[in-house]
Amino acid sequence: MECTGKLGGLAIDYVSGRQKIEIELNEDVRQEYDRLKDKDKLSVKIVQYREKRSLNANSYFHELIGKIADVTGQSNVYIKNRLISEYGEYERIGGNLVSLPLDDDINAYDVEFAHLQPTTETHINSAGKVFRVNLVMRGSHTYNTKEMSRLIEGTVQEAKALGIETATPEEIRRMEERWGMKFEKRTTD
Repeated sequence: MECTGKLGGLAIDYVSGRQKIEIELNEDVRQEYDRLKDKDKLSVKIVQYREKRSLNANSYFHELIGKIADVTGQSNVYIKNRLISEYGEYERIGGNLVSLPLDDDINAYDVEFAHLQPTTETHINSAGKVFRVNLVMRGSHTYNTKEMSRLIEGTVQEAKALGIETATPEEIRRMEERWGMKFEKRTTD
């Protein structure tokens, strides 16, 4: 069961010493409550709500990938992986970054099965083969609004630097309203 709401009160049961939390829900969960109320243990996860990014935002990102690939002569896979490496989000398991060693002669941006960010760390196996450690990046389809906004903003900057026509400020304003996103202007030091 996944739903939205807001935290209400927090109390302590003085007999058991356990904390009890009250949550005001936006959805009707009575049926799920009836199904789960007698269970001895439940898994509970409460996180800050973030709007899911729009599929249109992902479409715009892929449209820009194609234009950048056309101008640079690189493949769409290469451009997408490079942009996600630069402006995307790391994959984490248990709070830890996920790494993937590849033969050092493989360009991580050409890999189709994962989005990778190459590092400077290498290892040599007993046969003398050099492996480069790459950090695994999350695919853009998993991004929330804020994460997708950062990815598109960086992609737009790169497209403009190549002379590629991007959406006008008015079109971007309409996209922001329609997608519930805000493309933040970043400054470089």
